[in-house]
Amino acid sequence: MRAWACLILSLVTVSAMAQGAASAPLTISADGETVIDAQAGVAWSRCVEGMHWTGKTCEGEAVLATHKEALSLAADRRKADGGDWRLPRVTALRQLASDMQALRDGGRSRFPRAPEGWYWAGSANVDSTAPVVNQYNYGNLSQGRNSENTNRMAFLHGWAVDMATGEARGDFLKRTTRLPVRLMRLLSVEKKCKQDCQRPDILRY
Repeated sequence: MRAWACLILSLVTVSAMAQGAASAPLTISADGETVIDAQAGVAWSRCVEGMHWTGKTCEGEAVLATHKEALSLAADRRKADGGDWRLPRVTALRQLASDMQALRDGGRSRFPRAPEGWYWAGSANVDSTAPVVNQYNYGNLSQGRNSENTNRMAFLHGWAVDMATGEARGDFLKRTTRLPVRLMRLLSVEKKCKQDCQRPDILRY
């Protein structure tokens, strides 16, 4: 009876581990420098900008960049190694945060020594589909909010994602705020992945 109980427990444990692995499809590349999300067809830089992979961990000091500087960091890296590096969209960062939370260690083994908190995203607008602000609404009137200054807010503020929670905001961090930057690039199977990927939204830029 005890043997049967041990066998059942072992099967349950193996099943749970398999489900956990399936729900968090983040694998480390052969050279250790990137983390691969095969379902999305993307590779994440294992170290944030300013840090480098030593073969064991990320060393150096993370760069805290403005939104404009974050875009420049992506452009500089594209020129440096020819990879399709880019500042990830909100959807990609939120998916990464979710996948990391599904791991037992919260993703620390995949992304060692990563700064906590908010990271810049490449999404451009606060909400391009938002309706025109009703300037006669009491709440908007009391805050001095109208269509003109709402559009100005969209210009001044940039999208960012809290990697601890997956929360995305585009209405409270000015583009001049300094945040960590984690870049991503498409895998070589980009064309095939656009058709077959299980996470096509991540590739919409």
